[in-house]
Amino acid sequence: MRRSIATVCLSGSLEDKLHACADAGFDGVEIFEPDLVVTDRSPEEIRALADRLGLSLDLYQPFRDFEGVGPAQLEDNLRRARARFETMRRLGIGTVLVCSNVATATVGSDRVAAEQLRRLGDLAASYGVRVAYEALAWGRYVDDYRRSWEIARLADHEAVGVCLDSFHILSRGHDPAGIEEIPGDKIFFVQLADAPALTMDVLSWSRHHRLFPGEGAWDLGRFVTHLVRAGYTGPLSLEVFNDVFRQTDTRRTARHALRSLVWLEDRAARLLADDDGDGSVSEGAAAAGAALDRIADVDVPTGYDYVEIKAEDTGEVEVVLDQLGLSFRGQHRTKPVRLWSSGGARVVLNEQHARDLEPHLAGIGLGVADAGAVSDRARALAVRAAPRRTQAGEADLAGFVAPSGLEVFLNDRRTETDAGPEPAWAAEFHRGRPGGADQIAGIDHVNVSHGWDTHDEAVLFWTTVLGLERPTATEAAGPQGLVRSQVVRTGDGAVRISLNVGPVAVSHPQHVALACTDIFAVARRAQDRGLPRVPVPDNYYDDLRARFGLDDATLNRLRDHQLMYDRSAAGEFWHFYTPPVGRVCFEVVQRGGAYDVYAGDNTPVLLAAQDRLDRASGAASGTTRRPPTVRRPPTAGP
Repeated sequence: MRRSIATVCLSGSLEDKLHACADAGFDGVEIFEPDLVVTDRSPEEIRALADRLGLSLDLYQPFRDFEGVGPAQLEDNLRRARARFETMRRLGIGTVLVCSNVATATVGSDRVAAEQLRRLGDLAASYGVRVAYEALAWGRYVDDYRRSWEIARLADHEAVGVCLDSFHILSRGHDPAGIEEIPGDKIFFVQLADAPALTMDVLSWSRHHRLFPGEGAWDLGRFVTHLVRAGYTGPLSLEVFNDVFRQTDTRRTARHALRSLVWLEDRAARLLADDDGDGSVSEGAAAAGAALDRIADVDVPTGYDYVEIKAEDTGEVEVVLDQLGLSFRGQHRTKPVRLWSSGGARVVLNEQHARDLEPHLAGIGLGVADAGAVSDRARALAVRAAPRRTQAGEADLAGFVAPSGLEVFLNDRRTETDAGPEPAWAAEFHRGRPGGADQIAGIDHVNVSHGWDTHDEAVLFWTTVLGLERPTATEAAGPQGLVRSQVVRTGDGAVRISLNVGPVAVSHPQHVALACTDIFAVARRAQDRGLPRVPVPDNYYDDLRARFGLDDATLNRLRDHQLMYDRSAAGEFWHFYTPPVGRVCFEVVQRGGAYDVYAGDNTPVLLAAQDRLDRASGAASGTTRRPPTVRRPPTAGP
C-alpha cells in the first residue's frame, strides 16, 4: 500500500517536513492546516515542491465542527468549507478530513448530521473534493466509527465517506472488526497511531502520547487486516501527535516513522497468511492485500557473540577484566584490538580509530541462524549499516547501527574448539592464554543508555529488526531524578538489553552484566586482586533482613563481599558492580532457580552509590568522574 504521513508528526517548517518525508521514502503526506498557515510559501509553491520531491498531497486536515448545528451556523460552516476547498484546489489535494463536531453541535440527530454532510458533499463535489468524515473519540455526539459510517451512509453522496483513525477507535475500546462491514470504496482515508496503555482523559492521551505503530499497546497489524478485508486500497497514513517527535530531528523522525509502517505492513501480511490454515489467504483478502509488502523473516538471536568496548586506551578496562577472572585471549592479527574471555563471555577491547578517549560500550555481536537474512530485514526497515573494514581471510560480519549509536554485528559461523563452540572470528586473535570456562560463564545482559528523544525509536528498532520481546517498562528513583528502563529480550533470555533513559543532565554509565556460577568465588578473587567495589550501605542490608527475613550469617556473608540480593517466587539473584571506567562498568550476576528479572528494587541503591563515587572523585580531582588508579596487566602470551 502507499505510505503517507501527516506533517503534524514532525518538527520543523513545512518545507523541512516535505524534504524529510521524501528522503525517508514516503509516497505522500497529509497537510496539517496550521503547517500551511504559518509558512510563507504559497499553496502553489508547496504543490510544486511536493511534485519535485515525488510526493503526493493526500489529505487536507482538519476541518472541524461542521455537522449537528442550527441553520445559521450551517451556512457559516459552508462558507468556511468553500474557502478551504479553494485552498485545496490550489494545493491539488482531493480529500478533506472532517472531524465529528466537538464544540458547536446542538443537534444529536444522525438524520440531521447526514443531511448537512450531504450539503457539504454537494459543495465538495463542485471542487472535485471528497469528504472523509471521522468520529473523534471525544466528539460531542459522534465518537464511534460505526456511527460515523452510519451517518455517511445516510448522507448517500458519492463525495462523502469515512476516515478511520486507529487511535479514535482503539482508545475507546471499540471493536475494529466492524470495519469489514464498511464498503472499501467508502473508506476514503486511514490514519494510524499506536499508544501506550494509559488511564487519562482521551483528549490529552491523543494530543500528547500517540506513538508510531509497534511502539504502543495496540495490535495495529490486526487493525490493518480488517481494512484489507473491507477492500480498502488507499494510503496507510501516520497521524501521531507526540511532544517528543515534535522536537526531535525532522529527518531522523521521518525515517523512524517509515520504519514503523514497513514493519506494520509486514505484520499485517503475516497475520492474513496465518488466518488461513494452509498459509494462504482467502481469494478476496488476497486480492485486497496483495499490495502489503513482506520483508525477510525475523531471525531471533541465539545469544551474545561478544561485547565491544572502545577507547584510545583500554588498559584500565583490561585491569578490571583481569580482576574479575577473564583471560587474555590475544591480539588481533591486523588491528589494535584485544580479546578477553571466560566461558561464553567475550569482551573485545578496540583502540582502532577511537575518537572518544573514554572507554564506552561501542558494539555487541549476536549469534543468528542466517546473518544475510537479518541484514536484508534491516535494510528493508531502513536501518543504517555499520561499516567494518576487513582484510583477506578475516570474518566479514554484517552489521547495523542502533539508535543509540551502538553497532550490532551478526555472526552465523561457529567453530568447534577444545573448549567448545566458538565464533569463527575468534581464530583471528593470537598470542594469548587459552580461555577455558571459569566461574564467569557468559554475558547475562547489557545496559544501554540513550537520550529521551530516541527511546521510542530504540524500542521499535530492537523489536522490529531482531524480533525481541518487550516486557513492561520500569522506573527507578536516582539522586538526580527518575531513570526509565525498558528491557528488550529473547524469549529464552539468551539476549537481554536494558534500554535506559535518565535525567538530561546526568550521564549514567553503561554496563555489561557477566553471568557467573559462583558469585562469592568471583567476588573473593576480585577483592584479592584489588578490585574496588561500588560500596553498599549498611542500611541496605538492614532492609534485606526486613524484606526477606535473612539470617545474620547470610547477611554478613553478603556484606563482607558487598553483594546485593533479590528473591522472587521463581528463584534468587545475587549481583555486584565495579566502579565505572570511563563510561562503562561491569556487573557480575548469578541467577538461582528460574529467577528472570533484574532486582529493580536494588537500582536506587546502585544509583545513589554511583553518585557518591562521582561526588568523591569530583571533589578530589575537579572532574565529574575518575576511574580508579590501576595497573595494566600483562597481555603478552606465554
